[in-house]
This record gives sequence, C-alpha cells and structure tokens, in this order.
Amino acid sequence: MRDRNSAPTACRLRTDRSRYPNASSLQKYAGIAPVKQKSGRQLWIHWRWNAPKFLRQTFVEWAGQSVPKCAWAKAYYRQQRAAGKHHQATLRALAFKWIRILWRCWQDRVPYDETRYVASLRQRKSPLAAHLSTA
Repeated sequence: MRDRNSAPTACRLRTDRSRYPNASSLQKYAGIAPVKQKSGRQLWIHWRWNAPKFLRQTFVEWAGQSVPKCAWAKAYYRQQRAAGKHHQATLRALAFKWIRILWRCWQDRVPYDETRYVASLRQRKSPLAAHLSTA
C-alpha cells in the first residue's frame, strides 16, 4: 500500500534520466505538448487525451503559482494575455516552458536559478526579455 501523500508511480520522474531523452518527450508524456491533426486542408490542435491527468494538472497549477513569484513568468503571462490568449491556454503555454527548464535542471543536476535563466533570455535576445523590464 502506498502512502496517501505520494504521487502515483506513473507520475514520478525517477532517477532514470534516459527515460526522457529530451524536453519534448517529457512535455508529451505529461500531456502539456499540443497535438496537431491534419485532414485535407483542415488543421486542428488539441491536447493529449492519453496522459497522466494528475501530472498534467500539477504542471499547469505550478505554472499558475509561478506567475506572481517569478518575473519572467509574470512577463510571459502578460505577453500572452495581451496577445488575446485565454487564461488556461496561457497557463498551459507557461507550463510548456517550465517543463523545458525543469528537464534541463534535472539532466544537468543543478537547481533552478532565475537570474541565470533571465540572463539567457537576454543573451538570446528573446522577445520576452523586452517585457521583463515592464513586469
């Protein structure tokens, strides 16, 4: 019998870093990466139905909680909302970004450092870096 407070086994990242060879594989597993379907001239995008719902919801809620506490997340949220995205779509997009960051920290075995990430945004001349000064 597992502890009531522990996450289901399927949702744990574990220590096998080769299980997710890139951030995209983790995004797909978590159900955050969108699915594109095309038939003829029509193209539609939806989320993954076959994904661990607890893990997906955890990432979306984590993204939402990061907005008031993280300067770049707040800037990204405002940028997406100004572009007309709905709240939930913006949180999913933010979770998509967070998974990439989490995956890199997990692979490199280093803790997350916001100043390092913001410096990287500025170095790459990311459009988000311009919004950081107004956040």
